Amino acid sequence: MKTRVVLTILSLGLSALIGLALSRQGKEAQVATKKPLIGLSMDTLKEARWQTDRDVFVKTASQLGAEVLVQSANSDDIRQLQDVQALISRKVDVLVVIPHNGAAMMGMRPIADVQYGDFLFLASDQIINNASKMRYMSGGNCKVPMVMRAPIGATGRGSQHAQSMERYFTGVPGLKVVAVSNAYDAKGILKAAVRDDNPVMIFEHKLLYGSKGARREPGAVDAGSEIPDEDYTLPLDKACLHREGTDVTLLGWLLMHHLNMQAADVLAAEGISAEIIDVRSLSPVDYVTIGESIKKTGRVVIVEEGPKTGGVCAEIAAGIMEHCSEYLQAPVIRIASPDVPVPFTPVLENAYRPDVARILAGSRQILQ
Repeated sequence: MKTRVVLTILSLGLSALIGLALSRQGKEAQVATKKPLIGLSMDTLKEARWQTDRDVFVKTASQLGAEVLVQSANSDDIRQLQDVQALISRKVDVLVVIPHNGAAMMGMRPIADVQYGDFLFLASDQIINNASKMRYMSGGNCKVPMVMRAPIGATGRGSQHAQSMERYFTGVPGLKVVAVSNAYDAKGILKAAVRDDNPVMIFEHKLLYGSKGARREPGAVDAGSEIPDEDYTLPLDKACLHREGTDVTLLGWLLMHHLNMQAADVLAAEGISAEIIDVRSLSPVDYVTIGESIKKTGRVVIVEEGPKTGGVCAEIAAGIMEHCSEYLQAPVIRIASPDVPVPFTPVLENAYRPDVARILAGSRQILQ
């Protein structure tokens, strides 16, 4: 059996990782005749709280029928790499790694799956004050090739699990921020992000995950794509033109891009030709692709799921005024959610989030 790796850079209680670690073994573990062997590599065991977490982790894992091997009592990054290699050589079934902030700086290319983007606040100091600044502060000598995947968006899970988190990171120098709306882009962007020597944040909408299969969710949108067998990457700084038009440009990303596509079909039946651009790269923004579209249409509607005040659409609107205002035939229209926490009640959540009807209204308004 190959070793499964569970990598976390957040300060999570270790006992919470056991279920995830065991689940990563898949069906092979169900037919195994020996106890699952979990390797635990921690950045430091000098602090009492980490020692307590370690003891809880080992005890809980034992109660669940697993055995734990613990490596690393040193906060040195090189030492931890050696510990990880030692655990892999022991042929552990699952390896749980809690690396130092400098794991990426020491040669690793960590990919962190945050599970809920809202919890990025808990790691914001490491992301904003460390990962994003180290290459600049070292004069380019230190690279931080770190990828963070974060699902976001309102999906009936309440205010603390539904925020559009991209707005909080697009203005941080040193971070590259992208948002993928389909499977083809997700693969190409992820590969490019892993190969990039800078920290990259990839935001994904939860309603684009479960459009079919066992994890299907109500209201999910099919974001499936044809994926080529050969290797490919996509640029981290380019928007994508999905539909050409002549009357109005609709800008969006993630779920809002799909709603723009649906609105374009309705507008076409009314004789209105909408050009659809998936912004995709939120930092930096691709004003070349956006500007070329505005030259044709003269009108632009920006659609964002997050609250209107301080949103990404506000920054894009300001950028449009700086880069191509001479081509505008009407003021930019922004469509976004109201400045309130995301409601939990499904009826209120649906009323809160932009929908096709609001996109149609904004498109018709700008053409009057």
